[in-house]
Amino acid sequence: MNTLGDDVAARGRRVILRRKRLSDAKDDYEWRSDEELARYDAVPALRISFSDFVASLLTQLRYPDPARRSYAIEDEGGRHIGNAMYYNLREATGEAELGITIGDRRYWDQGYGSDAVQALVKLVFREKALRRVFLHTLDWNVRAQRCFQKAGFMPRGLVRRDGRNFLLMETLQRLERAASR
Repeated sequence: MNTLGDDVAARGRRVILRRKRLSDAKDDYEWRSDEELARYDAVPALRISFSDFVASLLTQLRYPDPARRSYAIEDEGGRHIGNAMYYNLREATGEAELGITIGDRRYWDQGYGSDAVQALVKLVFREKALRRVFLHTLDWNVRAQRCFQKAGFMPRGLVRRDGRNFLLMETLQRLERAASR
């Protein structure tokens, strides 16, 4: 049961994670079409029409995938500044993968990303019977690596996928509990 409000899933020190809304489509489309943001995400920039993107978002909102959850990140004033998600949820092995984008560049390098990551990790460990949350970040993306380390993730090794090198990072349930005491 969500006791934080209808849309609010979690709160950080500076951010709110809330359920995705159709009104997020404009920002999401802009960010996913941005070449630089796509490069940080190791994916091609979006090349579909806005109407096709909205149709896809509507389907995701109506029929959510139980192995993934996506949240909008809002600042203290309620401005949509990015998105955070967990995916590849494997309850049988007790793990899930995490991803985040601060799409609004005015919010880069100010602690919003690490705050959102910490809030999402607490949410996932609270709601799911997981022992581990992990992520992959490009080996050259030092800013993201600092953000994840600030949020409690530890480097675990290099992984090569699709011709790119990624740093595998993780945080464990027992470590999260100890940090919140």
